[in-house]
Amino acid sequence: MEKALKLEVQELVSDILKDYTKNRDIDKMNDFFNQPDKEVIIGIINKLIRIMFPGYYRDKSYRIYNATSQLSMLIEDVTYHLNKEIAKVLKYSPRHKASDDAAIQTEAENITIAFLRKIPSIREYLETDLQAAFDGDPAADSKEEIILSYPGMFAITIYRMAHELFLLSVPLIPRAMTEHAHSLTGIDIHPGASIGKYFFIDHGTGIVVGETTMIGEHVKVYQGVTLGALSTNGGQKLKSVKRHPTIEDNVTIYSGASILGGQTVIGRNTVIGGNTFITSSISANTRVSVKNQELQLKKGSSHLQDECWCYEI
Repeated sequence: MEKALKLEVQELVSDILKDYTKNRDIDKMNDFFNQPDKEVIIGIINKLIRIMFPGYYRDKSYRIYNATSQLSMLIEDVTYHLNKEIAKVLKYSPRHKASDDAAIQTEAENITIAFLRKIPSIREYLETDLQAAFDGDPAADSKEEIILSYPGMFAITIYRMAHELFLLSVPLIPRAMTEHAHSLTGIDIHPGASIGKYFFIDHGTGIVVGETTMIGEHVKVYQGVTLGALSTNGGQKLKSVKRHPTIEDNVTIYSGASILGGQTVIGRNTVIGGNTFITSSISANTRVSVKNQELQLKKGSSHLQDECWCYEI
């Protein structure tokens, strides 16, 4: 019996290995050791978060008692690994398909340094996001609580970092970063979206912010909000077309609202009520709400006669 099973396993292995030779998009045997490593990218994210918020997160693998020395080691570690991953993904860029290894390595080094130089600017934005969260949530007891526990702050932090890599035309890695945040928080922010200072996500689960969304400053978004496209039927033909809305300064968008379309502009100082569905522009200083939602209440578990119709204004 054991001998028969061994033969079966050998045959299965042979069949599966043969399946890899069909030269499909899912077959990358020739690049087996040169593909971007998702786990390494997640490790880079975790190290960058420690750099963004020194003192809040610690890495026990570094046996250094001086905080400055530890951060120096951390920055060098990120530089090394980020440079390697960027070099791997640059081959996905049309600009580098004909480039040799030396040219790609040089470009990866330049991009890595350019990104790291952006860290003070990213942290400046994060300080405003932290302030917006503290000012906007009376349930927050401290800013430390927001940094360490709020999913919205976590998702925004990763978006801010990924966005800078997106602007530097790095393929794949920015999206992998924001999708990691999405998997942990339920908040899906495309790294191509443009988001101003003092951005606050309250609760956050189910939020979607599309690639060409433009968001101004002092914007507050609640759970379940979609800033999306009217249609993606055009597929790749819609690449580089503005498909997602523009949200101007000082806008609040309550839970469940959907705002769709690249030509849709929500004017400054506007409040968008919960569960609204918007596909055209809203002028500044407007309050938008759904009128006369109908609630049906049925008393009792087995009888349908005592029905009450209620209206929410």
